[in-house]
Amino acid sequence: MISKEENILFAAEKLFAEKGFEGTSTREISKAANVNISMISYYFGSKEKLYEKLVEYRMNEGQFFSKDIVERTDLNEWEKIVKIIDQFSSRIRDQKCFYRIMQREQLHAENPQIVEFLKQTKMGFISMYSQILESGLKNGIFTKNPPIYLLHATVSGTLFYAFNAKEMYKEFLKDTDEEEVFDATYYTELNKHIKHLLKDLLGYEENK
Repeated sequence: MISKEENILFAAEKLFAEKGFEGTSTREISKAANVNISMISYYFGSKEKLYEKLVEYRMNEGQFFSKDIVERTDLNEWEKIVKIIDQFSSRIRDQKCFYRIMQREQLHAENPQIVEFLKQTKMGFISMYSQILESGLKNGIFTKNPPIYLLHATVSGTLFYAFNAKEMYKEFLKDTDEEEVFDATYYTELNKHIKHLLKDLLGYEENK
């Protein structure tokens, strides 16, 4: 069961994705969350602080799942990479509203706190990939040592481009399936594609 604070956050998330930060009023958020407008001030202080809290909340979720994977001792380094890709892709698919906000934010970021938070989050992911790569090379799981920032760019860039271009590809393929059916196939193929790229970049060979 979600808290009242989370209820407001999730209602705001949908509105921010649809109308943008500037185009969304606190009155609209309170109506969507079915709470008195004063509750927004009580929990967050302002619309700006609510927005910052939403970004922090979602980004921390991502950091928690990746940190948990990195620390697992029952997976080798390639299996950790696979888990990260699967979960990252799943989050983008399931949290369309938030990642639509983030795509807009990275183009028109004006809130310095959010800009800094996004930068630190990206740095955390780069550090995570670096840790896995270093360990994988040491243990003989990987045989190549690509620039870590380009490895990060390959994963994130491919996922986000595919996320933004999904409707165009659906039209190109002349696919008439319902969105959920198309999504299941689309993201499955996307995950396979990224893993094939990373196998080559990392020099990973199965069954060796």
